[in-house]
Amino acid sequence: MKPNRIREIWARGSCALNAFLSIPSPFVAEIMAAQGYDGLIVDLQHGVTDYMTAVGMFQAMQGNPVAPMARVEWLDPVAVMRILDAGAYGVICPMVNTADDAARLVSYTRYPPHGVRSFGPGRAVFSAGADYGQRAEDEIVVLAMVETAQAMENLDAIAATPGLDGLYIGPADLTLALTGRKYRTGFDREEPEMIEAIQRVLAAAHGAGKRAALHCGSPDYALRGKEWGFDMVTVSNDVRLMAGAAAASVQIFRNGQAKCRDGSY
Repeated sequence: MKPNRIREIWARGSCALNAFLSIPSPFVAEIMAAQGYDGLIVDLQHGVTDYMTAVGMFQAMQGNPVAPMARVEWLDPVAVMRILDAGAYGVICPMVNTADDAARLVSYTRYPPHGVRSFGPGRAVFSAGADYGQRAEDEIVVLAMVETAQAMENLDAIAATPGLDGLYIGPADLTLALTGRKYRTGFDREEPEMIEAIQRVLAAAHGAGKRAALHCGSPDYALRGKEWGFDMVTVSNDVRLMAGAAAASVQIFRNGQAKCRDGSY
């Protein structure tokens, strides 16, 4: 089985860099895969991608050394098992609130006797290797998203779940859950109580011998996450990156137009 790039990076003691893919397009996935990310996460929860398109996106990534991963819609055995059969090397599951939730997530990614995953790897046996059935559990990364007040209450128990690789912080939902509408929504939190919550998740993961991942909105904040000790950081998604680049290009042109009109250009 082909090795998981994320696990290779972790084995070296380094921090992995990822981005989310929300646009349902193999071509976009191919472009993003060529930019040097360590992993790309197809977003089936909040993106506009369906299962068949996700398969095409995984295929488009394959020409580059990037780990194909996915955020599933919910803690659902069908969603988890199907995306693994499609060739995902990592599963990020939203709204994991208890140790029981985390244990069920792990069980959906493991074949018997370690779990309840049904055997039928479909595409994965071709994309990952003929020995997929024997080695998948050693390569697949399983991350539980921490993004609710209940998850924070059960943090240590979730982190201690056998077979779980780590905790993935969803800062936008976590901020809403812990502070309501007190602050702006979104990523890159600066509020002292949210930074403290982020540090708590990091400490809980590392205290249990697990990995910690942080979703970020900017590369500068991702670098802060790396300095804090996070093992994986995600910087934005294809939608925001495209919109930001387009907006910047338009603004440069509009500013030039204004200078031409007032004679200063």
